Amino acid sequence: MRRVLLAAACFGLAMTGAAHADPIEGKWRMPSGYDARIAPCGSAFCLTYTNGPHKGKTFGQMQPQGGGQYAGSVTDYTKGGKQYSGKGSLSGNTLSISGCVLGGLFCRSQSLSRL
Repeated sequence: MRRVLLAAACFGLAMTGAAHADPIEGKWRMPSGYDARIAPCGSAFCLTYTNGPHKGKTFGQMQPQGGGQYAGSVTDYTKGGKQYSGKGSLSGNTLSISGCVLGGLFCRSQSLSRL
């Protein structure tokens, strides 16, 4: 009986961890055709290329703001690795990410699709 209770408690703890995974975690496809992985890093989520010419490089760091909204920074390697203020918005299996300058006056966006 004790083993059954212990197994049930362990299963419950494992399910609790999975239930708290953030919806942006996972593998995503970018408009360029390259893939990225979003995973926890510190108190934020890091966006890292998993293939292509920038494989292994982190190009974003976002913190949840609630309601499917994220804020942080993005790096544009096509612009020499410039870093911009970033924001993200999750809607279903689409994550729209923007890099902005001048307090959000000018933004460049792209949409990632969940794989």
